Amino acid sequence: MKSNVHVKFRALEPEDLDMLYEIENDTELWDLGVTNVPYSRFLLHDYVAQSRSDIYVDGQVRLAIVGEEGEVVGLADLMNFDPKHRKAELGFVIRKEYRRRGYAKATLLQMLDYGLHTLHLHQLYAIVALSNTATVNLFQAFGYQPVSRLKEWLYDGKDYHDAYFFQCFL
Repeated sequence: MKSNVHVKFRALEPEDLDMLYEIENDTELWDLGVTNVPYSRFLLHDYVAQSRSDIYVDGQVRLAIVGEEGEVVGLADLMNFDPKHRKAELGFVIRKEYRRRGYAKATLLQMLDYGLHTLHLHQLYAIVALSNTATVNLFQAFGYQPVSRLKEWLYDGKDYHDAYFFQCFL
């Protein structure tokens, strides 16, 4: 599968603090992941400063997703990295103003390439809310298999929601 746009990944820089603050404190995104508390600029600054951006040291890596014009269009995460079993959990978010332009597709393509050719992973996996139909469809289009339906996996403060556990073997 190809994408109309191309992205690159890079380590987070101090200049990314405002963007990171915007994404981490967007309450609309909290129900899609495991975070449900606001982060201070100070805490995010420390995170950027202390992160080695080395998945083998930190067990995770957070990368800026950079578009063709050098603009940061979002963030990509690999977490729960398991070098012995050669797998990692994938997550990403595209900033609101860049959504529906092909950046999610390009990010998923680039992450598959990074996982396979750079990290030599055997599999990537992701947990996606069933209600997030755009992301569910995207993962399925890229060969991710919904191997399990996780009942009442995500909690939004009022209700529990089911999620899919997706796997992709590289």
